[in-house]
Amino acid sequence: MSTNFTRSTAPRGLPFSPARSARGIALGVLLSFCLSGAALGKDDDDDEMETTTKPTLPNFYLDMRTIYATLPAGSLSIGFSAPPLLSRLSNLSSLRSLTSPSSQSLSVDLPLTVDVNDRLSVYGGVSGATSQAGSDPWTTFSVYAFTVGFQADIYQQNGGMFPTITVQSNVTRSISDAPLATTAYNAILEADYALNADQTRGLLAGAQYTRVLVDTPLARVSPDIMGYVGGYYQWDNNWKFTGRFGVQHFGGAQLLNLTPFPAFTQPIVRFDLDRMDDNDNRLFGITAQIAWAPKPSYQLTLRTPLYVIKN
Repeated sequence: MSTNFTRSTAPRGLPFSPARSARGIALGVLLSFCLSGAALGKDDDDDEMETTTKPTLPNFYLDMRTIYATLPAGSLSIGFSAPPLLSRLSNLSSLRSLTSPSSQSLSVDLPLTVDVNDRLSVYGGVSGATSQAGSDPWTTFSVYAFTVGFQADIYQQNGGMFPTITVQSNVTRSISDAPLATTAYNAILEADYALNADQTRGLLAGAQYTRVLVDTPLARVSPDIMGYVGGYYQWDNNWKFTGRFGVQHFGGAQLLNLTPFPAFTQPIVRFDLDRMDDNDNRLFGITAQIAWAPKPSYQLTLRTPLYVIKN
């Protein structure tokens, strides 16, 4: 380019001049640098545009939970999950005796969940169940309640000295026409202190408050309060184990003409085994819970999320 530029700027018929030639070469080199710099600048801009990340959509999935629960005679238990209790309450009004027999239930929760970001999730869905009490046959499977709620990290540890603080709250409304239709309010406050930077090992502490309101002045359910501690460990293959141990205080209940359900303060334990992916999305989970009410009440939960969008 500098050679052509020199030739085009030299007037025809004039003798050769070393000064003019040097000036032409210098101008040609300068122009070459300018043009090459412009080209490089354009390439950098193109690369920057190509590497711009596209906005990601939130996780969107049906967090399907299948729950099998047993309950001893003459007792109620809320534990870490209120829906099995509401399923039992919806069937108590049809009992033919003044005392509640031992029972078992199989219920399915179908909350449609959206992980808005890594700090907030919202969900809403329905619950259905079939149950068997005493010597009676199993009831027909039916939808008995719907739930709406959210889970939010109001503070994240991120390697600091203070634990992550998570709040979870939901409202479950019975859709049964029975006299014992109910509304349950549930709130959990949990602290998660990670012991390493990858947050694969940590300690937990939390409290739960549950209030059940019955749509009749002839029935009353006192609040249930629980405090617990625990911890978790996640292996390199993304299997995660979590354990919680706590104490549950239930204030008792009086339901229609049934013998009053006494208050109790008893221990409760829960164990979770989850299969996670590399982005900490749950692929499969199983939960076992034992709540003394005051006799042992057992609950087994299978979690099988059905993802529509997964990041």
